Amino acid sequence: MTIAVIVGLCILLMILAFLAPRLSRRPERATRRALGTGGRTASEAPGPVVRLLAKPFWSSSKAVGKSAEAGREGRRRMPK
Repeated sequence: MTIAVIVGLCILLMILAFLAPRLSRRPERATRRALGTGGRTASEAPGPVVRLLAKPFWSSSKAVGKSAEAGREGRRRMPK
């Protein structure tokens, strides 16, 4: 379920970044901030469990950033 939500967010941000590059920055930042908060909270776990709990948040945050950047890049490459 969580994977589907992250994939849906990535697709939504990519489409938004393609259609309105400037307006996509705020939702991207909000999503990355929420995922960063989850990663920071998970990184407070004791011992070596930290990496197992925090990695999904960090990798999801990276995926959100890449998909939004791909949408903006696609918009830049479009012929005028």
